[in-house]
Amino acid sequence: MVDEFLNQDEIDALLSGTPEPGGASPAAPAGGILTQDDLTVLNEVTGILASAASNVIGMLAGRDVTTNLGTQTESPQNSIAGEVGSPKVFSYSMTLNGLDSAPARLIMGESGALALADLMMGGDAKELPAEANDLYLSAAQEGLSQLIGSALTNLSGLMGGARLAADSSSSSLDDEGTWIPFQDEAEDSPVWIGKIDLTVQGVEPFSLSMLIPAANAVSLAAKVREAMAPPAPEPAPVSAPAPQMMPSRPQASAASQPSQSVSLPPRPQAQPVDARPVEFAQLGSSEFAGSPGNIDLIVDIPVRVTVELGRTRKTIGEVLALGPGSVVELNKMAGEPVDVLVNGKLIARGEVVVIDESFGIRVTEVVSKAERIRSMGV
Repeated sequence: MVDEFLNQDEIDALLSGTPEPGGASPAAPAGGILTQDDLTVLNEVTGILASAASNVIGMLAGRDVTTNLGTQTESPQNSIAGEVGSPKVFSYSMTLNGLDSAPARLIMGESGALALADLMMGGDAKELPAEANDLYLSAAQEGLSQLIGSALTNLSGLMGGARLAADSSSSSLDDEGTWIPFQDEAEDSPVWIGKIDLTVQGVEPFSLSMLIPAANAVSLAAKVREAMAPPAPEPAPVSAPAPQMMPSRPQASAASQPSQSVSLPPRPQAQPVDARPVEFAQLGSSEFAGSPGNIDLIVDIPVRVTVELGRTRKTIGEVLALGPGSVVELNKMAGEPVDVLVNGKLIARGEVVVIDESFGIRVTEVVSKAERIRSMGV
């Protein structure tokens, strides 16, 4: 009869995660240097990146975004090819200033980059081009730049206000089969991969991954762990020895002590307080109300005078679509006076004239002197 019960050695092997006696040992990952504690801390970093992706992409797209943390792995960088699941991989490269200038990459498939770029430009990610052009690549790079900026801000808060920034950033679109994330490292050097699955409302789901060389990831985990550690308890104060009691002299009884009278100085009498209702000056009662009396001291200070023809609001997509021959409609009608600004403050209005082949402005309306002084912050 076959014994269906586990013996004590087999139970201990299962509890400790070691192979049972006589079994084959599992192969350790080549070049693995991240501990389970490191991966636990780095999981918090991936969560911060996921939160930033949800907030930034949701704000840019105006849609609900849900994120799920994928599997964290440590793999040789020459085995990463094929994990994106797309013929081409879009890579946003940067150097993490404040983290020992560690190199880092944000990667996604070409379809995910196209969807992100189209959402950045005000589209609905429904009709995407067959291949990413320079316009889409620039939009995707800008979206990932804002995403990593938000993530580093939140990570700085987790690390006690450390100054973090992404420097030397660039983007590229490469064939996934031959792509290597860190060209300066050995092809089989280990890389930490933190994966995030993104689902934008009405858009096909796509993935985003953070790549950092494993050695730099160990350093990052150590810095986060050190910042999250509770402060050391303060040493208990050392109590001073109790003073020795001296023997007291015998006191005479109250009946035997001669009576003494103590005279106190007279209390000063309270002076009456002059209280009356407050009186405020009338606002706008004088044209120069609120202007300083020594205005002549600053009349020689140069200021910047700007003539503004008009304004308008555009989406990022409309701005990126501008080119030679594009027409931008402003918020002013033809013939309306233009605004004259001093250091960005409106002081007058007028009409545009030409003086000796140069543009000029003929002032037709001037705001009051008191309003001009207040608008310039004097």
